[in-house]
This record gives sequence, C-alpha cells and structure tokens, in this order.
Amino acid sequence: MKRVMTGALIAAVVGIGGAGAAAAAEPSHDQNTRQDCRTYSSVTKCGQVQLDEKQRACVTSAVQQGMTERRATVECSAFG
Repeated sequence: MKRVMTGALIAAVVGIGGAGAAAAAEPSHDQNTRQDCRTYSSVTKCGQVQLDEKQRACVTSAVQQGMTERRATVECSAFG
C-alpha cells in the first residue's frame, strides 16, 4: 500500500510540474506590444536610444574595435 501511495504522489508532483512549465512557456505579451530591448553590463535600454555627441563618438570607436553597434549603444549611453 505504501508503494502505491508513493507512486501516486510522484505522479501528482510530476503532473503539476509539467503543467506549470507549459504555462510558463506561453508568451506574456502580444507581439504588437513588445519593444526592442537589450541588456548589456546590467543596463537595459528599450526602443531608440538617444545619444549625445560624446556618446555617438564612443559608439563609433567601440564598433571600430569590434563591438556590435547594439551593445556599444547601450554601454556608451550608460557609461560614456
């Protein structure tokens, strides 16, 4: 009797875990409401990032050194 109850308990836990995983995989937003967000060096920027002249020069320099423009934009706007 103890084995049957243990087996039923394990099956119940696996069933609950499986249902939670399926719900977590569903998107939480419509594609129309999503923004172009990116995070680098613990800084998140969404949409079009406005840069001043010094920050634009920072982006240009970083891209010439091999950094992607998206990453350079975020890092230079935060630290440049």
